[in-house]
Amino acid sequence: MTLFKRSVFSEITSHAGIVFSTLLVVWLSVLLVRLLGDAANGDIGANVVLGLAAFSSITALPVILSVALFVAVLTTVTRNYRESEMVVWFASGLSLQSWVRPVMMFAVPVALIVAALTLAASPWAYSQIAEYRQRFEQRSDLSKVSAGQFIETEGGDRVFLAEPPEHASDELGKVIARVIEPDWLSLVTAGSASIRTEDNGDRFLVLGPGHRFDLKPGTAEVRMLSFDRYGIRIESRNDASSIEAARLAAQQQIKARPTSSLVRAWDSESQSQLMWRLALPLAVLNLALLAVPMGVVNPRLGRSGDLLIAGLVALLYMNLINLSRGWIARGQLDFGLGVWLVHGVFFLLAIYLFWRRLRVRGPRRRREPVVP
Repeated sequence: MTLFKRSVFSEITSHAGIVFSTLLVVWLSVLLVRLLGDAANGDIGANVVLGLAAFSSITALPVILSVALFVAVLTTVTRNYRESEMVVWFASGLSLQSWVRPVMMFAVPVALIVAALTLAASPWAYSQIAEYRQRFEQRSDLSKVSAGQFIETEGGDRVFLAEPPEHASDELGKVIARVIEPDWLSLVTAGSASIRTEDNGDRFLVLGPGHRFDLKPGTAEVRMLSFDRYGIRIESRNDASSIEAARLAAQQQIKARPTSSLVRAWDSESQSQLMWRLALPLAVLNLALLAVPMGVVNPRLGRSGDLLIAGLVALLYMNLINLSRGWIARGQLDFGLGVWLVHGVFFLLAIYLFWRRLRVRGPRRRREPVVP
């Protein structure tokens, strides 16, 4: 490896390490604040915060690596221009095109790492996150009616008190419940209870053998009945927030599916998710290539908006990938075209910027004065 390649490679490595660690710390800080807030609200368990943070970080690594590489290459090229080191390389017979090889030497391994993350590690991490949340949701269902505590649901219209189970096979022991209905005030007693979730998401407290006493307020009317099994709904999933939660859960489920399962299914949702997984490794190479000509600055003009423009271009790139994924999911864009469309446009943009930077402009002709 020549001196130039070693210099460029080591500087990109140094900048990439700093940018990557900074982005990862910022990501973890924001993520932990959100997870701790969810734990305080009772949406997740406090004992799974670190696990969820670790798995969520795995899912964020492809984007963090892509941005870190882009910023590292951009700042390396910009620094060489601002400190006039680029003049030395140009005087040695090199050009801006000579940067492509050392940049690609660093970008290709990063793209392979991102491919491994998007195609294998991220789906596994999403499945672990879903499993964590599902386990806590199941535990939280049982905690709605826990032994020795009065639990209120439906705004206080239903109050339960359960004793510890007498048999290991039972979830709860003896249960007493007060249920307020529009016309009746009911008191229910049972020898055992368990939690059951229906297909539509509604959760029921299923009581074992017991009795129900109904009183009509303001009258002397009383009803009494005995039952072997009796179900009381303790949570409904038909409200707007539950529907939104179900939609988000469906999105998480498609993200957790293995890549081989997406290929076998080959529906619009599977194609959109597969397109996203293939797009990020290609974006790594394109962004690294695009950063070289975008890092060219004039050292005499001081700091300018070049870095801001480069950041906006990278942001536009990622947003267009997301937009293409949505179009594929809705059937508005063919999968074969969607995989290459955005990358092809930005690759041509990189080629055009290289052509502009490498183009040698001829000297301006000086107009001779006209002699009368």
